[in-house]
Amino acid sequence: MHRMRAVGAFIGLAIGDALGAPLEGLPPAPITVTEMSGGGIHNTLPGQYTDDTLQASALARTLIECGGFNPDDFAQRLVLVYHAHPKFFGPTSRAVLDLVEGGVAPTVAARMAHEARGGSRSNGSVMRGIPVGVFYPPQEVREASLAASRVTHFDPAAGEASGFVNRMVSGMCRGEEAPVAFGRALAACEDQELRGLLEDYRAYPPEPSLDAVLCTHCAVRVFMDAVSFREAVVAAVNLGGDADTVGAIVGGLAGARFGCEAIPLSWLSTLQDREDLLDLARRLARVSRA
Repeated sequence: MHRMRAVGAFIGLAIGDALGAPLEGLPPAPITVTEMSGGGIHNTLPGQYTDDTLQASALARTLIECGGFNPDDFAQRLVLVYHAHPKFFGPTSRAVLDLVEGGVAPTVAARMAHEARGGSRSNGSVMRGIPVGVFYPPQEVREASLAASRVTHFDPAAGEASGFVNRMVSGMCRGEEAPVAFGRALAACEDQELRGLLEDYRAYPPEPSLDAVLCTHCAVRVFMDAVSFREAVVAAVNLGGDADTVGAIVGGLAGARFGCEAIPLSWLSTLQDREDLLDLARRLARVSRA
């Protein structure tokens, strides 16, 4: 385990989330945003993160406290952060967590919400899943990713998209270079649409979509074409659309590739709850499986 890469993956997620938060839901910015700013549809403060980081933190705590993924523990932690910050949560997760709070088992709630809403292929389980990639080695990461996704997202494509990102993170945190991690994630991917988009990722335009498959293609394409942490995250958030989520996924991938030391200090110094998040990232790295 490369400790700085593991810490970088988790903190990179939070950095990308916070940098992208003011740009969420908007068209591409006319002037490239390169520093932490505030505003946007949620009127965030500079360095303030959203539910991408809140949910990822809940997942990291489940992995640490339970010694692995536990769906019931994770669902209860999600309910707590949902109550504290409801404005950030998307409609799929909101629908599921309302049911869970009413006593419905998480996987049952996810199916019910999926059927009621006519689908659950949104990107919520992709954006938060990176702690699974930090914690689990490559041979275990796919099943854990699918299980973590199913807590809120019944559609298997959402789980496969999360699994792709997490497999890349897992490999890079354990010493694989980005092209190797990408190739092995592609080989393990069982969603044909996602695999088709990623086999020749430059053939398709990056679309910062709420859709799990399109969002994952967008994030992976931006990440694979970048030469530094800064370049990757700046390119991701300035696409607009679901900027905080694409930023979070790219930030997690870039942190796993370049390490925590590659994160610009001006971004890190502005990040809300920086010390608490760094502590959580270090604890996750310490308990992660080889």
